[in-house]
Formats: sequence, structure tokens, C-alpha cells
Amino acid sequence: MASVSHSKIKVTGPRGRTAKASVGELASVDPNWQPPACWYEPVFSPKQLKAAVATGEGGLVNAHVWWSNGLWVDHYEKGKSDTDFDPNVPGGSTADGYKNYNIGKKGMFWRSTVRKDMYQDSKAWDCGRIMFWQAAGTIPKDKNAPTPETLAAFAYDKIKVPDTEIELKPHARSTVNLPTWVWLDKGTFKGVEVRADLPGTGLWAVTTAKPVALHLDPGTEDAQAYPASGDCQINADGSIGTPYAKGAADADPPCGINYLRATSGEPYQLKASINWDISWKGTGGAHGDLPDGTFETSQDMSVQEVQAVNR
Repeated sequence: MASVSHSKIKVTGPRGRTAKASVGELASVDPNWQPPACWYEPVFSPKQLKAAVATGEGGLVNAHVWWSNGLWVDHYEKGKSDTDFDPNVPGGSTADGYKNYNIGKKGMFWRSTVRKDMYQDSKAWDCGRIMFWQAAGTIPKDKNAPTPETLAAFAYDKIKVPDTEIELKPHARSTVNLPTWVWLDKGTFKGVEVRADLPGTGLWAVTTAKPVALHLDPGTEDAQAYPASGDCQINADGSIGTPYAKGAADADPPCGINYLRATSGEPYQLKASINWDISWKGTGGAHGDLPDGTFETSQDMSVQEVQAVNR
């Protein structure tokens, strides 16, 4: 099971992320989107397969089917055909056997790989074919064959972004009808790249996450956001909003919250999330977009009922 849940895809990165003490994983803004549950990858050369069988290891020939060492010999050395589990063939299919592990031929034996945490999912059966031969320099003609977009989606899961640590004035305690200014210093958020390569196929993809906006949720309906949408755009220098300046207490901030009712007992939960635009490029000029990502943090906000304060 471990062998089919550990992909041979090589990941490089993240690159471009500003060094910070804490990072987190992006969540897709589309709750219905999921990366592919499974795909096929090259796993053994003829000599590697023969050596593996000689050790008596046996193993999985797809994501769910375990064969004894005897069956590995029968099918891959002696040429005996066996039951296949190709979901593209109604009523089932039969896989032709191989002679002496195809030693002397150029190519690789391919097997299904299941994305992490998807082994028990029924979608993992979509890649049901038992381990099969593929000539060198070619990709299987199968809807579950890997593509640059497959690698881009794989890289999506590897993107790490900085925590959304916003600056507030006043900090953690606000006053009814006096705006709380929100900002982040310049250079905090930059584009992040992750590259994924599948050895032996020539397939690669680079997935890029670019920060586009900070979204504020005050944690109560009794509040006004600046701007009204709650979306504070990221400036060209990577900053968000404008730092509070003395004497600006009554001005409307370019990014902030105005609480209209004081807290009573429990503080409000101010949520701040950075929205990231996700795109990719890959082998042969392929490119496209993936669902936007978001990373959210929250903090307590106590609001007092005071009509005049000095700030």
C-alpha cells in the first residue's frame, strides 16, 4: 500500500516565499475541486522488476491488488495472461503476459499511484489496470495517464504560504464607531512557485501562487468593513493598506474595520485571509489556471463603548 501512495514525482520549492517563522497550506476556494485521486507512473525497468521478483518481495500490481511472488513470475516472466481491472473496458478485461520481464526492450513498467489520503476512496479504483509495459519515450493512451496538469495539481498541495499576521491600530481592542486600521508591511507577500517533475516521462509543471487580496471578516454583522467588500488589494510593493498615522483616528482607513457594537463577554473573532491566484505552466507550452487558494487566521477583538479617546 505504501508503494502506491508514494509518488515518484520530484518536487522543487517552494521558491519566492518570504522567510517567516510560520507557514501554512492553501485551501481551495472551490469546495468541490480535488486534485486527481490517482494516475499511472513508471516504476520498474525490466532489470529492476526481475531483481525485485528475485528477492521474493511480491507486491501490489495496482492500487488495490496484491500478487504473490508466484503470480509475478507467471505474468511478467512466463507470459501468462491474467485478469485486468481496466475501468475503461465494460465487463472487465484481460492483460497479456510478458516474457522474461521484457529484458532487452526499451521502456518501463507502469503502475497506478494514489494521492495521499485517497487510498480508501472509491476514486482510487479509476486507475485499476495491473502493472503494464510502456515503450520508452511514450505516455500511455489512458485518461488517467499523467499530464502537466496532473503535476500542477500535485504541486498545488505542496505550496506553503506565510501566515496572515496583520498589523492593527488599535491592537486587539477597538472602540465603537472608531475605525480599526489594518495593514501589512511591504514585501510580506510575494508569489510562490513549486515545480513538479515526473522522472522518465519528460513531464513537468510549475504551479505559481500570487497573492491578490486580503479579505477581512469582522466576526459580527455589527461592523463596517473598509472597503465595503472586505477585500483589501495588495499593493505593487507587496504591502496591504496603509499604516495608521497619528491624528488619523477619525479618517476612513483604506483597509480596516469599524465596529458598531461593543463586545459583551466573548470577543469578536476577526478573520483575515489572503486570497491567492493559482496558475501553472508545463511541458510543451501547456498552461492553465487552478482554483484560487486561501489561507485564513483569526484573532480576538474586544470592542469597548467609549465615545472619545486619544490615539
